[in-house]
Amino acid sequence: GLLPFCNIYSSFMQRAYDNVIHDIAILKLNVVLCLDRAGLVGNDGPTHHGVFDLAYLRPIPNLTIASPMDEHELRKLMYTAQLPDKGPFVIRYPRGRGSLPNWECSFEEIPIGKGRKLKDGKDLALLTIGPIGNLAAKAAIRAEKQGISIAWYDLRFLKPLDEELLHEVGRNFKKIITVEDGVIRGGMGSAVLEFMADNGYRPEEV
Repeated sequence: GLLPFCNIYSSFMQRAYDNVIHDIAILKLNVVLCLDRAGLVGNDGPTHHGVFDLAYLRPIPNLTIASPMDEHELRKLMYTAQLPDKGPFVIRYPRGRGSLPNWECSFEEIPIGKGRKLKDGKDLALLTIGPIGNLAAKAAIRAEKQGISIAWYDLRFLKPLDEELLHEVGRNFKKIITVEDGVIRGGMGSAVLEFMADNGYRPEEV
């Protein structure tokens, strides 16, 4: 059979919440949900802001939820999602143009639930998900000029979380900053806080 790729605005997916749960996720069907307009969308207006998706999709069982930082990651995640038996797979991305002048790259499988460490540092950990990580990285560079050493991690996946990566963060940092383009409660920041609490880590600031 064919693998369906469902392309839909993030805010419009809210109307299909019941269908995602009962017709896709519970049945563990191989469906790729591509959520356009994730995050703030500017001129499209407030009804089109895709700021709730991370929070409302995270509790749904059997979903893989990914948010690529750039076009290369998007291509690799789309390739990964169409491989056999990946189950329900959500990929969210923003409105507008990407950040890379050369978006073409080879197709490579990304291990499900694996983030990546993009920069070493010792004073605090910066955890990002999605393209907003590019803006956070610029802020980190400015902070470095003021003598603050920042370790930068791109989670890639909200679900499943990269527990090995988060254990590294929990063991080595007392100050953690999370950056995402969604509502404060229920999304990536909440997931990180839950993980730290469940595993006995007590950062001074998150």
